[in-house]
Amino acid sequence: MASLTLFLVSTFVISAHGLSYTQPEQVHLSLADGPAEMVATWVTLNSTDFSIVEFGIYDLNLVAKGIEDRFVDGGSQKRVMYMHRVKITGLKPGNRYTYHVGSLDGWSEVYSFKTMKNGTVWPVRLAVFGDMGDDNAQSLGRLQEETQKGHFDAILHVGDFAYDFHTDNAAVGDAFMNQIEAVAAYVPYMTSVGNHEEAYNFSNYKSRFTMPGGDGLGMFFSFNIGPVHVVSFSSEFYYFTTKYGSQQIANQYYWMEADLKEANKPENRAKRPWIISMCHRPMYCSNRKSTEHCGNKENIIRVGMPKTHDFGMEEMLYKYGVDLHFSAHEHSYERVWPTYNLTVCNGTTSSNPYDNPAAPVHIVTGSAGCDEGVSPFLPTGFPWSAFHSDDYGYTRVTIKNTTHLFLEQVSDDQKGKVIDRMTLVRNKHYAGMYDCHV
Repeated sequence: MASLTLFLVSTFVISAHGLSYTQPEQVHLSLADGPAEMVATWVTLNSTDFSIVEFGIYDLNLVAKGIEDRFVDGGSQKRVMYMHRVKITGLKPGNRYTYHVGSLDGWSEVYSFKTMKNGTVWPVRLAVFGDMGDDNAQSLGRLQEETQKGHFDAILHVGDFAYDFHTDNAAVGDAFMNQIEAVAAYVPYMTSVGNHEEAYNFSNYKSRFTMPGGDGLGMFFSFNIGPVHVVSFSSEFYYFTTKYGSQQIANQYYWMEADLKEANKPENRAKRPWIISMCHRPMYCSNRKSTEHCGNKENIIRVGMPKTHDFGMEEMLYKYGVDLHFSAHEHSYERVWPTYNLTVCNGTTSSNPYDNPAAPVHIVTGSAGCDEGVSPFLPTGFPWSAFHSDDYGYTRVTIKNTTHLFLEQVSDDQKGKVIDRMTLVRNKHYAGMYDCHV
């Protein structure tokens, strides 16, 4: 009875305004600056004295401390919550740690994570998807199961969360983050921002996630995992320039060019030959209702700003040898032939265009599940469309080694059946490697 009383006192503190909730919730992980580091982020609905992670290989005998930020939602209630961020350092690569987060004001459940291995010569397993909401998150149960069985090293969520973070004075955002805790508290949950995060200058998205480097707000950043360099950038900068200005497009573009130049230094590309990029909206797709993106010769992300064509991202991916680009936004899955400037580019062999292809490969994976339903396709499609499906599901990627990357699409509608496969072969990786004559 005494221990129950102590728990109640530590978790619910009476204040002049009623109950003060200091129990951690919405726990999730993200990668930091190397295999010896991990970041834990969580929320309390009232301020606490400390932000602490207790962790260890055998027991919770180690401690890391971090910071608490006060966040005010932009809705009518101006709800206040507290975002806690702790960087855990000194970890041993390739080991499993147990941990919990909080303070003497309240602790989370005990979770575990496995640190990245040392070096770059090891296979990396990713789950990739976009457009998953709090309601009808159809793929989430299967993702939870695979994550907790240890099938993934990290998650890439390519924009559009909760539907929407800010809805109902951010209560929907809270519910969504608590739903994904069964995934995101076990493996790093890495993100791109989508159009559904735009409210109040993307403030819910910026406050809820902790991504490494870049602009420091998670709008654009990069990270390394095994033999892969991953670059996440915001497609949304191109669509909200009237509201927020255009300088952020230039800032992102020049940052990304510098990042890819660094990744392509011979010593860096030798260690991490694969480069994967991701943003929310697609450059290529075949969906019926998306004239803004699918088949649009002036797709603003692909070609850049109207008239001037400044800051086009397709040329960037092509020039710096990005191997694979993920997007979402369309609530469907589509695999694109190696394509550049609206032209399908063959690889070195006719039997497999993905064997040393002459252009980057684009994948649209936006069917994890939300309350807007799926996106139908055009009856005839476009020449670049190799395979598409409007089943709910998600993408699994295994970077096997320096030359082979394996991708498969899982259909949740078909009880986990793999409905598409691709093997991407690249014998040499370097800036300027593509040769698509258009």
